Amino acid sequence: MRKIALMTGNEACAEAAIVAGMRFFAGYPITPSSEIAEVLSRRLPEVGGVFIQMEDEIASMGAIIGASLAGVKSMTATSGPGFSLMQENIGYASMAEVPVVVVDVQRGGPSTGLPTLPSQADVMQARWGTHGDHPVIAVAPATVQETYEWTIKAFNLSEKYRVPVILLMDEIVGHLNEKIVIPERSEIEIINRKLTTDPPEKYLPYKITEDDIPPIAHYGTGYRFNVTGLSHDESGFPTNDPVKIDALYRRINRKIERYKNEIISYKTELLDDAEVCLVTYGSTARSAKRAMYEARAAGIKVGLFQLYVIWPFPYEKLRELAVRIKKFIVPEMNLGQIAHEVECATRTEAIKVNRVDGSPVTPGEILEQIRHVSV
Repeated sequence: MRKIALMTGNEACAEAAIVAGMRFFAGYPITPSSEIAEVLSRRLPEVGGVFIQMEDEIASMGAIIGASLAGVKSMTATSGPGFSLMQENIGYASMAEVPVVVVDVQRGGPSTGLPTLPSQADVMQARWGTHGDHPVIAVAPATVQETYEWTIKAFNLSEKYRVPVILLMDEIVGHLNEKIVIPERSEIEIINRKLTTDPPEKYLPYKITEDDIPPIAHYGTGYRFNVTGLSHDESGFPTNDPVKIDALYRRINRKIERYKNEIISYKTELLDDAEVCLVTYGSTARSAKRAMYEARAAGIKVGLFQLYVIWPFPYEKLRELAVRIKKFIVPEMNLGQIAHEVECATRTEAIKVNRVDGSPVTPGEILEQIRHVSV
């Protein structure tokens, strides 16, 4: 039976992670994500899981990578400065193809910035924070309900594609109290990683497969294999063979590129006859939707394109919309990080509505731009 609950986004994230099967959390408290750790410090022991408060964010990422390699779905949660410290190990997880979920409840920055105020300034850090050519999946819920649903989906994506997945929340979503409907367990899809069927003596941890996603073996189950951040061959040991290095980098990027149409997710509203499109994500989508309805009431043809998955970015869909949409407006709590991608996709100048003062973008500010471009 479905249940109705009142909870914050941070609480919904913690509860949904348990439903997804997460049984190991390592983290270091940091505002505005700390409630996720607080809830899990109490809830994980109740379900047979393990919670560890680590000495810092670097160690937190290392711990969840290790736990995942031992077969336990794992997560950490942080905010901007902690997310920066995690980047080297996020790169390690990308190279070693270790499924983990990293929650970043965004706040203003750079550096310690605005600890208790909202921001969406980590969009590019989620994509390019770690160095090298690497695949990334990042998702951005706008409500507490979406936070619950997309936390579970973040684990599913991570397990299916053997990649670290970034759950990009923001302070507003994290601390907002809302009613949510918790589905029955039978209604929730849970995806677990593909395990090898090869015996230990024949197991290759990075075996080239038709689907580009090699099956995993877990430490402690009789399998012995090498995991490294260095370029490696199918056995997992470092190599300087140019052919094998090229094959590795192309495969770990191809495994997201070839499935991007399955990964990309967005919602549209009132776009069929729209002349103006609001491209939005995270808590700013709430203001955008209100502005859209007020503009429609005034007779302005405006629609909404809300990103659920930010990376990979839906360039093709926006390019398709650009054939008939006259103007794209991108409200966000940074100086134009997604607006830049919209301009790349549509080959037009995006109208930016930005705030970086720790305050949310208001419906009035978006409505003002809608009216301005619709004159």
